[in-house]
Amino acid sequence: MAYDDIARKHFAPSHPISDDGDEHHFCNSCAFGAVCIAGGIDKSALNELHCLVEHSGPYQAGEKIFRNGERFGAVFAVRAGTVKTQLVDIDGRELVLGFHLPGELIGLNAIHPDAYPCDAVALDAVEVCRFSFPALATLATRMPGIQQELFRRLSRDIGNAALLAGDYSADERLAAFLIGLSQRYAERGFPADTLHLTMARGDIANYLCVAAETVSRVLRRFQDHGLIHVDGRNVSIVKSAELFTIARPILQR
Repeated sequence: MAYDDIARKHFAPSHPISDDGDEHHFCNSCAFGAVCIAGGIDKSALNELHCLVEHSGPYQAGEKIFRNGERFGAVFAVRAGTVKTQLVDIDGRELVLGFHLPGELIGLNAIHPDAYPCDAVALDAVEVCRFSFPALATLATRMPGIQQELFRRLSRDIGNAALLAGDYSADERLAAFLIGLSQRYAERGFPADTLHLTMARGDIANYLCVAAETVSRVLRRFQDHGLIHVDGRNVSIVKSAELFTIARPILQR
């Protein structure tokens, strides 16, 4: 069988999506499910504590979950799809801040300004869970694990934002991006070597602070060297150790 045929079969289940859960059980990628279960609280008990988990969506590609400047009242956990956070300046220039997968939180950076400081845009069919922040903060006083989880995720967001702040090459930046995405897939129980890039090449380039044509050129070079295989928006990581070696200056700061 040709490698392209193998790759197409390998890519078939490549798009992460959460299960639905129900009125008593959390989704398998829920941002707070494990913490609540460990504390003896299921989803129905959250309703009794007035911490209602609201499902919202689906949002179609290009639709916004929240907008820059809107008053902060909730944090959102991605249930399905991919969300891009971005800033657009007065001249219409876009700055991509990050990409968010199922189980990841968006809106935490709004806590201090009390307003969302960016747009959250669906890149494909997206569903989210909305957590009222006042209710979540009250719950955190009863369950320290909730507060710890919020702090952990805030800390990781801050770390990720600073990760690419340095004089790194395009190869190092793109390798670190692919390895980071691979690790996040693995955390959610999906194959670490099978990535579906719902974000456009231009968005990746913007996030990595390189030119769009540079992303395409580096991907081709990685493929020519046998590190990855690219099929449209699907990327198979063939030699993760070699890719990690390229990304090491960023990932081991």
